[in-house]
Amino acid sequence: MSRSLRLLALLGTAAVLAGCASAAPAPAASEYQLSGTLEVYAAASLQRSFDEIAAAFEAVHPGVTVSTVYDGSSTLATQIGEGAPADVFASADEKNMAKVEASAPDPQLFAANTLVIAVPAGNPGAVASLADLARVTTVLCAAEVPCGAASATLLSNAGVTVAPASAEQNVTAVLTKVAAGEADAGLVYETDVVGRDDVEAIVPEGADAVVNRYPIATLTDAPNPAAASAFVTFVLSDEGQKVLAHAGFRAP
Repeated sequence: MSRSLRLLALLGTAAVLAGCASAAPAPAASEYQLSGTLEVYAAASLQRSFDEIAAAFEAVHPGVTVSTVYDGSSTLATQIGEGAPADVFASADEKNMAKVEASAPDPQLFAANTLVIAVPAGNPGAVASLADLARVTTVLCAAEVPCGAASATLLSNAGVTVAPASAEQNVTAVLTKVAAGEADAGLVYETDVVGRDDVEAIVPEGADAVVNRYPIATLTDAPNPAAASAFVTFVLSDEGQKVLAHAGFRAP
């Protein structure tokens, strides 16, 4: 082959390669890696499940660090209303999500929960029903907290009046006092007692009529909106729902 023909062949090959390169599609926006810190504000009853979900989410998105704040939903809603830099809010009821409606315009239900009577292992107070809560040392969630509002409804439906030894700001605090033997009983969520051997659970009559539904939302002022949206999607996905079901949560 002459020198001129070889040159033409090389130029032709270069042109073909250039054409292929220009025809290659740009990566979709969803393919770009998420990064940064993701601030999730979640109801205390979600801690075990959301710790697991956060770890799984970080494994899928290694550029993201999930930082989760757990507390009573009413406390978290107040903090968000005051400008806390949250990306995602997961509430234990729809009432407290509604308090931040301007910041969370599109909440989606992802789980449900019911109440049980928690007693220390061995049930030293011999508690068998809601009526027994009136005679033993009982701790409840405060009325403004979702578990407190649900407890009030459950007790009212049963015609039982309880003067609690304390009114806690989240369900974790109630369970902690019962497990430590500081109270003979407390009303907590069904999911709070799953897998524990320091407390026992009694399903009270009428529990199925008092169901808390859990909404989750990306906040409009989220510092990391892309990661926030992806996290909400992950919670709603089959993988996220399996984690929640394993912890005892019901479908909403």
